[in-house]
Amino acid sequence: MVCDKCEKKLGVSVTQDTWKSGSRSTVASDTGKQKLTENKFLTRAKGNRFDPTKSNFKKCRICRVATHHPKANYCQACAYKKSICCMCGKSLMSTKNYKMSST
Repeated sequence: MVCDKCEKKLGVSVTQDTWKSGSRSTVASDTGKQKLTENKFLTRAKGNRFDPTKSNFKKCRICRVATHHPKANYCQACAYKKSICCMCGKSLMSTKNYKMSST
């Protein structure tokens, strides 16, 4: 569960968008964007590849379990139960009349 503001902080996928008329991959390469038929696996730099063993995953502020994302402050289970954004902790909705369990 991520709020609208933190959704911009999430990483993008290596694969191309399937919707061609308005996707990021339709723009020509003169603006610095990805070409339409470009294979990102072959053309990207080797130095900026994600390595899960080297990145520092934070601990959840509630249950102290490792988070799923390097920038997240809360694990997915706690974010669901409390109905908060897992990155910033902003409340997404009222859970007063809901039974929020992880099972």
